[in-house]
Amino acid sequence: MSEMAETQKPSGKSAEPHGARALDRTIVLVGLMGAGKSCIGRRLAGRLSVPFVDADAEIEQAAGCSISEIFEKYGEPYFRDGERRVMTRLLHGSPSILAAGGGAFMDPETRNVIREHGISVWLKADLDTLSLRTKGRSHRPLLNGSDPRDVLARLIETRYPVYAQSDITVETGHDNPTVTCVRVLNAVEAFMGAPLITKD
Repeated sequence: MSEMAETQKPSGKSAEPHGARALDRTIVLVGLMGAGKSCIGRRLAGRLSVPFVDADAEIEQAAGCSISEIFEKYGEPYFRDGERRVMTRLLHGSPSILAAGGGAFMDPETRNVIREHGISVWLKADLDTLSLRTKGRSHRPLLNGSDPRDVLARLIETRYPVYAQSDITVETGHDNPTVTCVRVLNAVEAFMGAPLITKD
């Protein structure tokens, strides 16, 4: 199916499609920093009338400090442990759109919880797109102190084979975020085998 065909979803429905149902599982957006998880996630949450949750923000609230401070004071293993606990709590809650941190899906235990309780959607972006979107952003701990493009290239090499285990993959790039949101929604509906109740 062409991308154009994928995006031609009616916007002025007078009634929900036959068999449409409410989202009953959390959709977990997976991908590297700059893939569009927050941007697409907020739009998708609005369409499905469910909360949008940023896992990193939840971790910062639980820890009482920023992600950068957690990395600096305690190191990445400590952060990943806290991230796993927060993700597990969120996945056992009400259905939402959950933007996972870039490294969350790399943890086998976290991956298993996502597989059991959610639907994982990998927002796949190329190196040029990621470099452009993360340029000059100092709140990305893994990019600080090194050449960001080199870091992203290494992350692509190590993480993309694992991200590929996601339930759904949607290519992202320079498309309008609303177009990408519709593509994600269509892919989720196809995965679930039924249309979802949406707010247009």
